[in-house]
Amino acid sequence: MSTVAKATERIGSGWLSFAGLLILLLGVFNVVEGIFAIANDRYAAYATSTQGELYLFNLHTWGWLHVLLGAVLIAVGAGIWSGKEWARGAGIGLAGATALLQMLYLPVYPFWSLINIALCVLVIYALVVPPRGSTAD
Repeated sequence: MSTVAKATERIGSGWLSFAGLLILLLGVFNVVEGIFAIANDRYAAYATSTQGELYLFNLHTWGWLHVLLGAVLIAVGAGIWSGKEWARGAGIGLAGATALLQMLYLPVYPFWSLINIALCVLVIYALVVPPRGSTAD
């Protein structure tokens, strides 16, 4: 009688590698976008009101929001690449939050915001498709 040990080998998924790369790129994009907003009002001043307000915050506050969200996105992207299970759920939530932030930022950079929203949708899809327990290739 022989016993066969059940392997707990994780399955690699190209989708998770793709999602990790996209989240890292989104993080870098958000950090750069935030730095532009913080450093120089001139880059986005055409879409602000005469008082410099954009929805509820001034442009510097939006810049800091982008920088902070970008830093968290970079950390989650690294977590996805290293196979952390928590990073998939966090990536889905952060991609949704990033899409919402970009939707609110549409009046400032419409084309760039739409590109970021499309990338967020791709990230959500790429994180949902692989079976549970998969890791990045």
